[in-house]
Amino acid sequence: MNKWDDLNNRFIDFTVMSLKISDKLPKTYAGNHIAGQLIRSATAPALQYGEVQGAESKADFVHKFKIGLKELRESNNCMQIILRMEWLHEKEIGPAIKECNELISISVKSIQTAQKSLNSRQAS
Repeated sequence: MNKWDDLNNRFIDFTVMSLKISDKLPKTYAGNHIAGQLIRSATAPALQYGEVQGAESKADFVHKFKIGLKELRESNNCMQIILRMEWLHEKEIGPAIKECNELISISVKSIQTAQKSLNSRQAS
């Protein structure tokens, strides 16, 4: 399996973890709101990564990756709210938060690398 497939699978696995978390939230107005927000933000990076793989240029690659990164950060905030509301315990949501943070780090590094390449091409 190549690095693209591995990362794609990680994004999909993160999405699945997040969907399972959203299903465990209380069926209250607040719980439903955060569940819906988490569903939208946590599914976006996996879907956006498909767009990243089909980017038409380095600039397009960077732009699409940044959109997915914003959604990962939003997902992380949703999970922090879930923890602080005490809707789920650390053991239930901790692995998803850890994976989210790792995907954020990978995304930031990928964006930085692509931007350096883009900037060096533009300087030439």
